[in-house]
Amino acid sequence: MNKILQIAIREFVATVATKAFLIGLVIIPVVLLIAIVGMRTLFDETAPRIEGEVAMIDPTGEVFAGLYEYLQPEAMAERRDDFKEKMEEQLPEGLELVAGTPMAEEARRQALEVLLGEVPRLDVVELDPGGDLERAKDPLRRGNATQGGRLALVVVHDDAVVQAEGRETYGKYDLFVRSKLDDRIEREIRGGMVDSIVDVRVRRAGLDRETIESLTRVGRVRSTTVTEEGEKQTNEVLNMLLPLAFIVLLFVSVLSGGQGLMTSTIEEKSSRVVELMLSAVSPMQLMAGKILGQMCVGFVFLGVYGGMSIAALMSFALLGMVDVSLLFYLVIFYFIAYFVIASLMGSVGAAVNEPREAQGLMAPIMMTLMIPWLLWMPISRDPDSMFAVVTSFLPPINPFVMLIRMSSTSPPPLWQVWVSIAIGVAAAYGALWFAGKVFRIGLLMYGKPPNFRTLIRWVRMA
Repeated sequence: MNKILQIAIREFVATVATKAFLIGLVIIPVVLLIAIVGMRTLFDETAPRIEGEVAMIDPTGEVFAGLYEYLQPEAMAERRDDFKEKMEEQLPEGLELVAGTPMAEEARRQALEVLLGEVPRLDVVELDPGGDLERAKDPLRRGNATQGGRLALVVVHDDAVVQAEGRETYGKYDLFVRSKLDDRIEREIRGGMVDSIVDVRVRRAGLDRETIESLTRVGRVRSTTVTEEGEKQTNEVLNMLLPLAFIVLLFVSVLSGGQGLMTSTIEEKSSRVVELMLSAVSPMQLMAGKILGQMCVGFVFLGVYGGMSIAALMSFALLGMVDVSLLFYLVIFYFIAYFVIASLMGSVGAAVNEPREAQGLMAPIMMTLMIPWLLWMPISRDPDSMFAVVTSFLPPINPFVMLIRMSSTSPPPLWQVWVSIAIGVAAAYGALWFAGKVFRIGLLMYGKPPNFRTLIRWVRMA
């Protein structure tokens, strides 16, 4: 046992003391920080002011006035204020606490300013319905979409507000715009046309538009989650992202430890260092020590990123939204997933002579690790489906799937969790047994890289 611990300590220290490990440990926080700073820099960019002319050919004589009023700077500014209020109303419960901080308020204000841009100055003019359409389009072919001049031409159909005889549908309108026109301007024009045409149609039908809108408008209602502990507002964002966060933590920690185990094994075998080590310890002791050492490496990743996640939740007063018992099960499922995946990766490292030869054997393992990413959304939306239940008992993906189910809105019964743990422990034992057989033969085998059939033959021979 003492030799195994010495190998584990050596493996751990040799890994965490490298620059590659430190870079890998901090790369995600650094990328997030760069993204935040970069986004703030982009948000500080002021959108160019747009001025120009919007022309309309309106044979009905009734739509132009509505579009003219709709595109006035004061009306557009008022709609933007309404849009910001609606954004506040639509903000999920879980993000309202975040949005209340001064930094978040400033970031959101800048984001909205970039999204909406500066209020454009548009001159809306009406053209002669009997004029030449191609001549009206000529100004669109010249100039730049931000340097003034005619930006768009709207041509209203004759039956846009009154149905043509023998038809049950209304006509529409045609929109011609200058090249590279800002899409926000086009949205404003389209919105104004819809508003103006609908207003004329409603008025011609002898109806009151405000009454119709009040009859067809229903306010947004927040759902309330009812549990045995009580009632609380449903957090839609957290319910969607929490399962993903758990499998990301599990994936990063398991992959970092398993990848380190495979890499160190290949390096020691190719440099013949492993031959010296086997003169002092048995292959099983060497394998056990290396697996334990890299397990601690993966646990460092789990602790660092898990701690960062908990700190973020605490800073936004959202820690109460997470069941603390999930952290306990996260650790259990980490050990299970690590021993399974690391044993397989260690077997690959012991069987090949250089990293290039490991690619073919690693492909099935990586494909297995990618399955939970593909299953995340359907399982988190329906965690009690037959598919979700069956895959949560299917190794080696059962730790990932069970964590998705446990962090979803409908956690599984406790007996299913422990059955999945028992199956995972059995799978880990089987993977360690397989790795031990491969280690016993593969560490001293050189030459042609083996395939899966060769590995199975080694297991039978050992």
